[in-house]
Amino acid sequence: MLIGNEQNAVEHVPAVLLNGSGTTSEIVEKKIEISTSPAWLTRVLRIEWLGQTVASICWIASVLAYGISSSGDWLQLCAASSWLLANIVAALPVQAD
Repeated sequence: MLIGNEQNAVEHVPAVLLNGSGTTSEIVEKKIEISTSPAWLTRVLRIEWLGQTVASICWIASVLAYGISSSGDWLQLCAASSWLLANIVAALPVQAD
């Protein structure tokens, strides 16, 4: 079992190939390359995360561009900021207790 951030980690896993009669013909070792990118980077590069983050930033920019002249504008700014904050927190690494 691999833990941590091992560079260029490769795990050997036996795979059984069956012939047409259903008996084992040979065992082949497969190399499965373990991803070495951090989990937060994988989450950040997903289209869902990127789309929501860009949308929340655009919402904040539009509120600031049109100006804050009423309580509704403040509520919109709070909503957009909360959305952005939630996206950032979702990308952070999960720490086990």
